[in-house]
Amino acid sequence: MDKKSLKTFKPMWELKQAAQSDTLELYIYGDVQGDYFDFATWAMAESETSANHFRNELAKYPNAQTINLYVNSFGGSVFEGTAIYSQLKRHKAQKIGYVDGFACSIATIPLMACDKVIMPKNTMMMIHNMWNVVAGNATQLRKAADDLDVIMIGNRQAYLMKSNGKLAEKKLIQMLDAETWLTADQCIEYGLADELLDKEVDLSKAQRLLQKANLSIDQQIEFNKSLAAQLREMAKQPLASGPTPTPQENKNMKLLASLLK
Repeated sequence: MDKKSLKTFKPMWELKQAAQSDTLELYIYGDVQGDYFDFATWAMAESETSANHFRNELAKYPNAQTINLYVNSFGGSVFEGTAIYSQLKRHKAQKIGYVDGFACSIATIPLMACDKVIMPKNTMMMIHNMWNVVAGNATQLRKAADDLDVIMIGNRQAYLMKSNGKLAEKKLIQMLDAETWLTADQCIEYGLADELLDKEVDLSKAQRLLQKANLSIDQQIEFNKSLAAQLREMAKQPLASGPTPTPQENKNMKLLASLLK
């Protein structure tokens, strides 16, 4: 990603205080991600989509009475999204969730922390089992699969608690295994949403977002592998030309290389 792209990157979470001092509005538009290496500043940066950043922002308004959460996202980091869910669950405010397009994968989980979820009739949710990219020997690969099974037990509880008995765990497991798309009507039926709006929303942008994610995921994986290899190699040797890197720049390079191993 070049410097121009970094400067124009729009985070998933946007937190702002509404006209009423007791109401907060949050937007989940895009992917969930943790802290990252910022090539523009050549240093580690706090992601505005991370649970850490969200915690800091939410703490600024401890007396908020209402939180409006708007979602249009294909998902992202399970660890970040689950932590955000827990933060919302603990907050004393009334939480109202709105699906503005697609709420997919881990992006559905923060909605499960809401007291009420509202969906226009043409919006959708998608739920599935979490997945991970792993490497190692046979024992390590089996352990990774076992770990995912354990994590999914906790992940399912968010849906089951929100459904309030409308969705049996056996049925939920089948839906997760099948990577299931749910219409707004189905979300109401299963208790994952509470109110249906007759008014439709414009899904053109949401569809392009999802299509882009689906088409580019393999390319992103290959790019990340290549970038990691190059950075590890760069960290082993001094620059061939140009100014001598500062001790902090060397430290940042080694840190980035270790993160990409």
